[in-house]
Amino acid sequence: MRGLLEQINQPNDIKKIKEKDYARLAKEIREFLVRSISKTGGHLASNLGAVELTMALHLAMDFPEDKLIFDVGHQAYTHKILTGRRKEFATLRAYEGLSGFPKRKESDCDAFDTGHSSTSISAAAGFAIARDLAGEKYRVAAVIGDGALSGGMAYEALNHIGGSRSRMLIVLNDNRMSISENIGGMAAYLGKVRTNVKYVEFKDDLEQTLRKTKLGTKLVYGLKRSKDSIKHFIVPGMLFEDMGITYVGPIDGHNIELMVRAFKTAFSANKPVLVHVVTEKGRGYEFAKKDPSSFHGVEPFDVKTGKGLKGDRGKSYTAVFSEAVCALAKENKRIAAITAAMPQGTGLDEFAKRYPERFFDVGIAEEHAVTFAAGLAAGGFQPIVAVYSTFLQRAYDQIVHDVCVGELPVVFAVDRAGIVGNDGETHQGILDISYLSHIPGMTVMAPGDATELKEMLAFAVRLKKPVALRYPRGAAIEISDTARKPLIYGKAEVLFSENEIALLAVGSMVEPALKARDILRGGAYRVTVVNMRFVTPMDEELLDDVAEGHRLIVTLEENIHAGGFGEKVAAYYAGHGKKVQLKNIALPNHYIEHGDAEVLREKYGLTAEKIAEEVRAFYRGE
Repeated sequence: MRGLLEQINQPNDIKKIKEKDYARLAKEIREFLVRSISKTGGHLASNLGAVELTMALHLAMDFPEDKLIFDVGHQAYTHKILTGRRKEFATLRAYEGLSGFPKRKESDCDAFDTGHSSTSISAAAGFAIARDLAGEKYRVAAVIGDGALSGGMAYEALNHIGGSRSRMLIVLNDNRMSISENIGGMAAYLGKVRTNVKYVEFKDDLEQTLRKTKLGTKLVYGLKRSKDSIKHFIVPGMLFEDMGITYVGPIDGHNIELMVRAFKTAFSANKPVLVHVVTEKGRGYEFAKKDPSSFHGVEPFDVKTGKGLKGDRGKSYTAVFSEAVCALAKENKRIAAITAAMPQGTGLDEFAKRYPERFFDVGIAEEHAVTFAAGLAAGGFQPIVAVYSTFLQRAYDQIVHDVCVGELPVVFAVDRAGIVGNDGETHQGILDISYLSHIPGMTVMAPGDATELKEMLAFAVRLKKPVALRYPRGAAIEISDTARKPLIYGKAEVLFSENEIALLAVGSMVEPALKARDILRGGAYRVTVVNMRFVTPMDEELLDDVAEGHRLIVTLEENIHAGGFGEKVAAYYAGHGKKVQLKNIALPNHYIEHGDAEVLREKYGLTAEKIAEEVRAFYRGE
């Protein structure tokens, strides 16, 4: 029998499927997702939980005319399948292949590029008001998870649209999780709502009963006119209704027919409507259902066992950080650790087990995390904020205004700095040197290996200043073929000293610089290699020394050119009237697409072989 999935090759083909076959189609989609992602890697648990929800939206909407915006976007795989991209899934997240997130340049059915949390309602509000201003009629829907509602931007958007009265649908996909288990007041609030799944029916029954008596009719009228409506009478604190948004739910997020009716009704209303659906993350694949956090983002795995296929690639920098921060906290009772909904991803899950009273998961709220840390620091504690480079961008003003202006001793453990690979443009950590190193009072450090990461973290805690410690994704290395120098504030480390070409490497570029030196020395070049250690303050004495003794100076960083380390070196030499031959090797000033990290480093010239090739060509004037 021909599969139902094979009948879906273009947008809106799902409407040809008979209602009695919806459950079968959902099963086929799940089987396809598990089979496909087991080969390519990707976001599994979140997509398995959103199959019926996405099907219902496609049954209630028309693409590409209507606009569907997914918050974060890692749960959009079913949307991609239903809009004709199933045959491209073999290339998912690979270089020049299908993106793991919605991408406008990939399909007209992807209304908005997403990758970070809590943005969908704002974007959908923009679409809805643009539609109204233009006199158009298309539908607008935003899908946001309960975890994303811990982000303040979502409430800014709700506050705006509640007053605008613009017609749009918000689907609250409540699976009780973001990447890790949700925490905080909103999670508790939604938990209370879930326990009242019959409140709508109860409200209707109560109203009909009360209207049978004169006194009851007056009571109904009074309740409707007062702030305490019948909904508030049944479920205290109906937050969304208070903001001017009609609330429907909670309803079963795996009942397609029920959701289709709810969505169509919501689209017919001339006001914003929020439909609260309850789904199960990892549904349909037992391993993902039991452990949705581990199956949030996965490498290729064995479908039968759920085990990864790539095997142990050694201890990661995240694991090294985890060990180091726990060791420091054991000795220093004033150390506190903060994460924005990513205890496992940042390595703070072990800290949380050992020191729960000093561990704080603030939800998907990076801005709050940073200012909360500033408050802890002002109160006499030593906070360490562990966060991915790409997500720290969201708290830029808080870093400047709340931490650095007051010179508060907050340490930022900036994980995933540099190229991270398959998640693409929204997740590459390629801007942090630029956006951190020009802030007055901010010290920016980058370890060359695992041992140095531990030493730098301890150093940063002792420093009692704002510090950003950036380190890459992936297996940690050890530099063992040269004697190491002690860590001194603002001072670089010369690993090899010769007198022709100087390679000044930042963090993750130290290892390829050492390998490039071996290649260049094979061509009789005399090469100095410097582990810069500090981006700010920069070792100006070292810069003066290499300017005197080398014919060519090469800077190496896994960051964009603009505002990066190389530009700072160039500005220093120009400002001091030093005429040097300087070559900056960095990432170009554009967003880096998705693909395997090593493939991308090869493309953008950050491998040892590419560095040596570039240096030779520049040195010869080619």
